Amino acid sequence: MNPQFAYQLIAIGVVMLLLGFILPFLMVIMVLPSTFLLNFLAFGISVAGLFTGIIGLSMLVSNYRNRRDD
Repeated sequence: MNPQFAYQLIAIGVVMLLLGFILPFLMVIMVLPSTFLLNFLAFGISVAGLFTGIIGLSMLVSNYRNRRDD
């Protein structure tokens, strides 16, 4: 497995988590309107970013364990 792909997944996950934090923050300070769709989108992006980062980390750990065993 290519470790570069794992790092890309981790980076995408971090960006999604940050976006999932920034959107509700902008709604709290009333820059963006708080709508059901926007709230659901922020939550979904945050959860998807968490899972994407975990998948990237697990791919990276798996790659290092396989390389260490060789």
